Amino acid sequence: MSGIRPRAAWVTAMVAAAVAGGALTAAPAQAVAGPAATDGAYAFAAQLDIGAGKRSCSGSLVDKQWVLTAASCFADAPARGFKIAEGAPKWKTKATVGRTGPTGSAGTVADVVELVPYAGRDLVMAKLASPVSGVTPVAVGNAAPAPGDRLNVVGFGRTKSQWVPGTLHRAAFTVDSVQSASVGLSGVGTAAVCKGDTGGPALRETAGGPELAAVNSTSWQGGCLGTDPSETRTGAVDTRVDDLGTWVQKVSYRTVFPRSPWDKATHIASGYFTGGSAGGARHMDMIVRWIDGEVTLYQGADDKDAKHPFSAEIQLAKAKSTWQYAQQITGASFGGGSDGLVVRWIDGELTQYTHVDAKGFHGEKKLAPAKNKTWPYAKQITAGRYTANAQRDDLIVTWADGEVSLYTDLNTKGIGAEKNLAKAKNKTWPHATQISSGEFTGKKTADLLVRWSDGEVTVYPGVDTAGFHGEQRIRPAKSPWTKATVVTTGAFVANQRPDDVLVRWETGKLALYAGVDAGGTHGETTLAG
Repeated sequence: MSGIRPRAAWVTAMVAAAVAGGALTAAPAQAVAGPAATDGAYAFAAQLDIGAGKRSCSGSLVDKQWVLTAASCFADAPARGFKIAEGAPKWKTKATVGRTGPTGSAGTVADVVELVPYAGRDLVMAKLASPVSGVTPVAVGNAAPAPGDRLNVVGFGRTKSQWVPGTLHRAAFTVDSVQSASVGLSGVGTAAVCKGDTGGPALRETAGGPELAAVNSTSWQGGCLGTDPSETRTGAVDTRVDDLGTWVQKVSYRTVFPRSPWDKATHIASGYFTGGSAGGARHMDMIVRWIDGEVTLYQGADDKDAKHPFSAEIQLAKAKSTWQYAQQITGASFGGGSDGLVVRWIDGELTQYTHVDAKGFHGEKKLAPAKNKTWPYAKQITAGRYTANAQRDDLIVTWADGEVSLYTDLNTKGIGAEKNLAKAKNKTWPHATQISSGEFTGKKTADLLVRWSDGEVTVYPGVDTAGFHGEQRIRPAKSPWTKATVVTTGAFVANQRPDDVLVRWETGKLALYAGVDAGGTHGETTLAG
C-alpha cells in the first residue's frame, strides 16, 4: 500500500483554518467513522493531546500508569517514519482516560512524562505522571490475528462530518492480511479510520471482555472529513501487539519495580519459580522478604537486558504476615517442578517449601522444630549443587561460632547428613557476613561466594563434601562491599554461566553485576535506588 497516509492527528494550521471557517463547533466530535461507543464501554481508551493542539491521537490504558499508542504520534515527520527517542516527549502531552464523551469531569487527565518506543514498529508506551484509578486496563491478547477475523476499532478522531475529537466511537473491521508486525484491515460497510484515531486499539471481543490485538497506524481515510472526496478507500494498516505482551508487561513493570526504599528489603532469594529453567528463555526469578513481612516475587524476563531483568511483580504474602519472623531464606531445587525455599525462622524452626510459584508456597516440610538447641545459631544459609546429585540441592550453613556445615540432598535426607567444612572457633569464618551459592568457575559442583566483614569478596570454586578447593578474590579488603547488606546470585541476565550477583546496598540501592567470574565484577547496573 505505497502511498498510504499516516493518520497522526490534525496539525495546528488545519485547526486554525477550521476555526476560521466556522467548522469547529461545540457539537460532539466523533472518532472512528462509526457509531458512538455506549457510555462506559471501552473506558480504557485514551485521548492524547500532543503539543496543546498540535496533534491528537488515541491510545489504550494497558497498565494503571501506561498508555499504549503509536510512535508516529510523537515523530517529527510521521509521513517519513515513526522513529522516536526514548525519554520525555518533545511536546507537552496530556492523556485523558475514562472519559468517553466531550463533556463532564469523569476519568483522569494526566501528563505524559516518558516514552518507550518499540524498535521497528509504530508503537510506543507512554507513561502517565500519575496512575489512573477506577478504570480496568485492557488486556493484551496473545492470539495472532487471522484473515477473516472481525475486530472492533475505537478512537477519538474525526468522522465523516466532524473535525475535533471528543466522543469515543467504534467501528467493525475485517482482517484482510497478516504480516509479521502488522495487519491489513478493511472497514465493514462505510467504516473508516480517520485522523486522530492513530494509536487507537483494534480489539478482539472475547467472553472475558475485549483484548488488544493491534494498534492503529496508517489508513487511506476514505470518507473522513478533510480527505480528498475522490479517495474512497477505507483500508487501514495496524501494528500487531499479540506477540509483544511480555514487552508491554516489562515496560509497565518499570513503575512497579523501583519501589523505594530498597533498604526495606531484608532478604533476597533466587530460583526458577515461575516456569523458567536453566538454558531456557526465561531467566531466574527473585523473591524478596520486606521488613514488614511482605513477600514479593519478581518474575525473570526473557531477554538479555541487564537494566530490566524482571518482568512482573507478584505478591506472595501481605505485610505483617508470618514472614516477618523469617531470619534467613534461600532458593533451592528439590527435584522436578518449580524451585522452592528453605527458611530459618526466628524461633529456630527450619522449613522447606518444596515448590514456590506465583500462587504461593507449596509442600511445606519441617526440617527442624521450633525452639531446638541448634538452628537458632545458624548465621547464614545458602542452597546449591555441592554433590554429584544433579537434581536436588544441598545446604551450606555458617554458624555463630564460625563452624561451616554442608547438608547433602535436602529433599531426601533433610538435615540428617551433615559434613563439616570448617571447624568451630576458627579465626576466619566468623567474619563471613554474606554467603551465596553460584556457578562462576565452571567446576562440577557449585561455587560459594562470600562477602567478608572487611569488604573482601571471595569465591570458593567447586565446593563439595571434601571441603574448599582454593580461593579466588574478586573484591579486595576494605572495598565498598562492606556496605553490601544483602547479596544473592543467579542467572538473571542470561541462562548461561557465569552467574550474576545482585546486591542490595546499605543506601537502599539495588545493583546487578552480570557475569561475575574469577576476574571479578564487570560493571554495575543500577536497578533501583
